[in-house]
This record gives sequence, C-alpha cells and structure tokens, in this order.
Amino acid sequence: MDIGKRFFKILFLILVLWVMGVIGYIAIEGWGLVDAIFMTAISLTTTGYGEIHPLTPAGKLFTIFLLLFGVGLFVYAIGTLSEAVVEGHIEGYFKKRKMTKTITALRNHFIVCGYGRIGRVIAETITSGGPPVVVIEKDPIAIKELEKTGILYVEGDATQEDILREAGIERSRGIVCVLHSDADNVYTTLTARSLNPGGLIVARASDEKSERRIMQAGADQVISPYQIGARRMALAILKPTVTEFLDLAVQSTDLDLAIEQIDISPGSPLSGKSIKDADLRRKTGVTILAVQQPTRQMIASPSPDYVIGEGDVIIALGNAEGLAALRNLSSG
Repeated sequence: MDIGKRFFKILFLILVLWVMGVIGYIAIEGWGLVDAIFMTAISLTTTGYGEIHPLTPAGKLFTIFLLLFGVGLFVYAIGTLSEAVVEGHIEGYFKKRKMTKTITALRNHFIVCGYGRIGRVIAETITSGGPPVVVIEKDPIAIKELEKTGILYVEGDATQEDILREAGIERSRGIVCVLHSDADNVYTTLTARSLNPGGLIVARASDEKSERRIMQAGADQVISPYQIGARRMALAILKPTVTEFLDLAVQSTDLDLAIEQIDISPGSPLSGKSIKDADLRRKTGVTILAVQQPTRQMIASPSPDYVIGEGDVIIALGNAEGLAALRNLSSG
C-alpha cells in the first residue's frame, strides 16, 4: 500500500473514532452536540482540560476507552507513516543500486540522451530490436515515465562526463543525442567522441548550422526530424506504394520480411567471393540491395560480379530465416 492510501486510511480511522466519541457522550451522558464534540476533542488529543460536566461511571469507562483507542491510533499512525517513508527510501535505494550494477555489466549497448517524444520512440524501437538501451534523463517527470517502462536509465545531465561514464559510454556500441538544445547535443557529442572514439554517434539538429557544428564535434550522422518528416510526407504523396512497402519492410512485425544490415566479419566464408559465386539468393533466399564498403562508399544494387570483402556491410531484404542464415555465413 502506498503512502497516500495509508494516509487516507489513518484519516478515516480518526474520523470514525471521533464520530463514535461524539455519539457516545450524547447517548451515555445526554450532553448536547457542542459539549460532546469538545469532550471528544480534548480526550483524543489528550490535552487534559478536565471534565466539562461531571461524568457518570459509564461515561468514565467510555472516556477511558476513547483515550486508549486515541493513543493507540496515534502510535499506529506514526508507525505506519514512518514505515511507508522508510520502505520507499529503502526500496528506491536497492532498485537504483541494482540498476547501476546492471548498467555496469553492459557491453555493446546503446545510450539515448533525452527521453522526450523522439527519445521515447528511439528507446522503445531499439529495445524491441534486442540490444540493451540506457537512457540519460534529468527531468523528474520523464524519470517517472521511465520507471514504468523498465528501461535502464541514469538520472542526470547528459552533457556531464561523469554521467556519460555512469551510462557506460566507453563500453557502448553507440549513442543517440536527442536533447532539447542543439548546443547540448553538440557538447554531448564532443564528450562522447572523446570517451569512445570508435562508437557510433547519431544526433538531432534543428537547422543546417547546428548540423555542421554537430558533425564537426564528431557525430557520424546528424538528422533533422523536420526535414525527414517533410520528405516522408512528400514521398507518401508522390510514391505511396513504395513508401508503404518500405514501412512494412522496416517496421512491420506482421509481415515476414525485413531489411537488415549485416557485417562481413574477418574469416567469413563469403569474403573474397563474388555475389554470383556465393549464390546467396539460392542458399538464403535474400536479395542484396546494396553494399557499403569500409571506406563508407555505398554501392546500390551491386552486380553479380561484385567481390565481397571483409568489413563490407550488406544491406539485404528477406525473411527472418534467410537473414539469419546470411548472418551465419557472414560471421567468422
């Protein structure tokens, strides 16, 4: 039971005891309403003003009953509220300690800086895809929302180096900066790059000037939600079928079809083979849409004679079984 419910329970018990006292003095002593309320008040609060009228033996026994229950209720109220406060602090302490230990043990996770409207969607999307996520947020309201989701989080300012370290920036696979201020995104990007030189950094920018600054700070990609949204809406009008197919391939969980990126690891049996000789279409059923070379050059719709190399990233379209088979072939 939370502290609010316990508090209202105590208030209810006090009210019940007060009403019983008033009714008792009226019924036993035959007093008026005001005298009964006053006698009940000085009895329950133990102020000791004395009897306002001489009490009958029955009235004295009733007063003893009222005093005992009043003191008992007071002790119960103090104990219950103290217990609720202590339980809340202890529970919060152990919960935070457990979360800190879990974050400390993470490797190759993603960090999301900011849990606003965009950050919430990013965290939920990454989590649904499998990799662990740690959110950095300082807004108390957003923290309460995070507690409901079960997503790991660090409470604090993402621009601070110690907070990034607490989130495991050095061990992370990448970080997404979607803070409210472009200046904060620049500073966070700069700090994250210094702490994890090889990590992937994606940041949000509201204008082209900020985009250039964030790229200079070390971001791998800078995205403007306004531009992306505008282009997406334009494509929905100009090429609705294409847009619908891409949404199904990238986002749908009902359709057994997806677009994935798959890294060619050192020692992969695919390394050194052409797409034709690898015979991926027959073996896995996937379609190779593009290949990104280690130099980050993107080759769209590569020819069958293209030779796959270590460090290449294959963009493939297929069902879950075929993509899993391709992952096995791409690994060493």
